[in-house]
Amino acid sequence: MKIAVSGKGGVGKTTLVLLLARYFRDRGTGVILVDADPDGNLAAGLGLDPASVVPISAMKELIAERTGARPGTSGGFFKLNPRVDDLPDTVAIKKDGIRLLVMGTVRRGGGGCICPESALAKALLLHLVLERDDVVIMDMEAGIEHLGRGTARAVDMMIVVVEPGRRSVETANRVRALAADIGLTKIAVVGNKVRDEGDEKFLREAMPGFVFLGFIPFSEAVIQADIGDGGFSLADSPVTAAADEIAKRLIEIDPGTQT
Repeated sequence: MKIAVSGKGGVGKTTLVLLLARYFRDRGTGVILVDADPDGNLAAGLGLDPASVVPISAMKELIAERTGARPGTSGGFFKLNPRVDDLPDTVAIKKDGIRLLVMGTVRRGGGGCICPESALAKALLLHLVLERDDVVIMDMEAGIEHLGRGTARAVDMMIVVVEPGRRSVETANRVRALAADIGLTKIAVVGNKVRDEGDEKFLREAMPGFVFLGFIPFSEAVIQADIGDGGFSLADSPVTAAADEIAKRLIEIDPGTQT
């Protein structure tokens, strides 16, 4: 299963990504996380020191070796399809049975940027989505710039995380429009920070036509973890239980059927 997760900053994308990753890992499935949000903090959520993590976009020697051109250049000759099949095993950071690839800032990889960094990033994402047997979960920025058309068409599901609020709903509509532009039509929604039935009703009524995978309750534990070192353990909590149901729904749903 290949999953992309998007949404407005602060809605809880990273929390959902980590909970889904741990669900699949605990069931014996290989899991690769891709932090494709320049402001993402998956490393911290896994209990890693973000300062110790080198994004792929900053690996100048690797980019030059694989593409034949130095990062930061454009318009010259370089490989558009560099070798990337070994990177999930050699470059990924491993923590608690989960592998993490941090993309870093890549200039509009899905929007036509012609640069070595973009070529490597797009090739790597395409490899992860098309050729890996692992569950791949991508934490995207709201603009989904890293996704190219070939990658988007192969994604099993784009999950847009929303919280009760108009701005979050507006972002979800924008993400859906951007995704449609590159051929990604398998989209569903997860409501996060839901305090009561009123919040759930608001989201359902404000987002007609969206498929809802489930709702995650508001949690002080998650907020406190974010204030601390970023890592959190929510075993047997309402948040974990809700995420487990969302994961089961993902497994059961026909991605091509929006009902």
